[in-house]
Amino acid sequence: MPPALLKSLFAGTIFSSAFLLFLVQPLIAKQILPWFGGSAAVWSVCMVFFQVVLLAGYAYSDWLTRRPARMQAIIHATLLAASLAFLPIITAAHWKPTGAEDPSLRILGLLIGTIGLPYFLLSTTGPLVQSWLARTPWGAQVYRYFSLSNLASLVSLLAYPVLIEPYSALREQALGWSWAYAAFVLMCITASIHAARLAPVVHAAPRPGGDAKDAAPGWGTYGVWLALPALGSWLLLAITNHITQNVAAIPFLWVLPLSVYLFSFVLTFESDRWYRRGVMLPATAAALLLCAYGLQDSIGYDVKTGVPLYVAGLFVLCMFLHGEMASTRPGPRYLTRFYLMLSLGGAVGGVTVGLAAPHVLPAYYELGIGLVLVALLGWIIFRRQPARAAACLLVAVACGWFLWQQIRGEQEGTRQMARNFYGTLSTIDSVDKDQPGHDRRQLYHGSVKHGEQYLAAERRREPTAYYGHTAGIGRALRSASESPRRVGLIGLGAGTLATYGRAGDVYRVYEINPQVFAFADTEFSFLQDSAARIERVLGDARLALEREPPQRFDVLAVDAFSGDSVPIHLITSEAMQVYLRHMQPDGIVAFHVTNRFLAMAPVVEKIAQAQGLHLAFIHDEAEASDLRRTDWVLVSRSAERLQQPLIKTAASAIPPIPGLRLWTDDFNNLFGVLK
Repeated sequence: MPPALLKSLFAGTIFSSAFLLFLVQPLIAKQILPWFGGSAAVWSVCMVFFQVVLLAGYAYSDWLTRRPARMQAIIHATLLAASLAFLPIITAAHWKPTGAEDPSLRILGLLIGTIGLPYFLLSTTGPLVQSWLARTPWGAQVYRYFSLSNLASLVSLLAYPVLIEPYSALREQALGWSWAYAAFVLMCITASIHAARLAPVVHAAPRPGGDAKDAAPGWGTYGVWLALPALGSWLLLAITNHITQNVAAIPFLWVLPLSVYLFSFVLTFESDRWYRRGVMLPATAAALLLCAYGLQDSIGYDVKTGVPLYVAGLFVLCMFLHGEMASTRPGPRYLTRFYLMLSLGGAVGGVTVGLAAPHVLPAYYELGIGLVLVALLGWIIFRRQPARAAACLLVAVACGWFLWQQIRGEQEGTRQMARNFYGTLSTIDSVDKDQPGHDRRQLYHGSVKHGEQYLAAERRREPTAYYGHTAGIGRALRSASESPRRVGLIGLGAGTLATYGRAGDVYRVYEINPQVFAFADTEFSFLQDSAARIERVLGDARLALEREPPQRFDVLAVDAFSGDSVPIHLITSEAMQVYLRHMQPDGIVAFHVTNRFLAMAPVVEKIAQAQGLHLAFIHDEAEASDLRRTDWVLVSRSAERLQQPLIKTAASAIPPIPGLRLWTDDFNNLFGVLK
């Protein structure tokens, strides 16, 4: 094969592998999100899986490159052919959770069984093909191909929500990816055959005074190779968690940190010109101090300042971490070992933040810890340069102080705090000195309020926040028949809707997070004060409703769309069919669609129209009360039910979204409903 064509084959194989590697991540995550309540933690666990499999792929590459070239081609081509048995990458129904198992372990098992071998082989491609490239005349530029792979990853990441998701159904995406993977397999097998014909590399023994890159790395070098990417991965997940949970519940916000993380790899490995210590070290110190300061100050939690601060801070810190990594890259002889350590570090950071932190830390403190560790790592790297080492220690102490202030501030102002797979819950008492009787206890999930209750005994049975008498759900419940009612609640929050319960009523609550039940029982009294009988179902609401016999609800409140982790599977055409099976002929399905960033009401309207249902959109400003402004969409088979005065007089038209398509389990697009 002509050299130019061979070079294009190798480059194309690297680019396509990285593109498919990052394209499958949101694709597979979107398939399984509905099964685990749409939680943002699903993405974190997926990221851990991706990083661990990437590590396994790099370890395999390091092992394989030490075999004869012909054996490399045979082994790798055999595995590539075997991986085609995993196609198409469509998750099987038997992986659906029952609600009792550990979600993290279930997700990891599902991913292994669905995309394990294809993802593993895609992850091997970068270092493996680069080792083949090292045997060509242009092998001196081998590290630029690592930059190329990260560029492909970045393009894939940005293309999915903009060019792929809005225009194709989920099944079409999975089939399209599967066909593209099959083409990649053919390309990679072809590349391996040609690589087997290249002359083997003869590594000369390092000469005294020769190029340091050709010298065998010592344990200290291996430690630095491990620590630098570990902290880069740590900061990526920690900053993503912080800005999506504590700063702003904006969909797609996770794309920004991942984009700048990848872009730092593109720059630092493309050329040494992008990383200059004289510029980056002062910038890194400033980024560490500002990010640490923001954790205990309002600038770190306001969307206008917090998002730019932490996204820019992540870029600067990753430029430092990845720039230092690139500056220590070895010669071709140790190329795959270098990538193995890079991947191991990424996996260590990901596992620590994605799996260990939710079980060890009561809130999102891993970011502050990570900032301290970056400064301490700087002290280790520059320990032989007294001025820089001292500066690193001072920055570490300052970051530690700000972390302590964050912990103290959150603990002092919080009654109770707990964290698990689904995020951090906390309760805060709000005292109003100017208005006696207005003191309230509030429940937060990250930065999103999920309910509140008056502390005064005479007011604790009042509906609050989004659930007042003039809100859509209040009107739906008050206009129901006088006979005993069956009411379903998807999403408990503080349990406020139980205040509408009367003697003889049954309120059946579906909640995926066990800690929400615990908080509702210990921090609020809505459930125990209610005259209704309260039934509890732990697990994903839709999966539970699919398994249950018809419940014959008079009202079913679907209250799960106020944050960024919108459980889309609860607002599709198929979900509506599940709800209708459990409703009385004139029952109302009430969707709570109050959201600062998403226009969900037109989605419900489209579904109702497609199924011949009637609806009423109720926007309540709640100007003359302590209640919150709300949007509810009431859907029913019965037009007469929605014509009752309490509902009809408050109904208004839903602002349309031009070109909006019907949401189904196979096609839905949050990007299209951004306000």
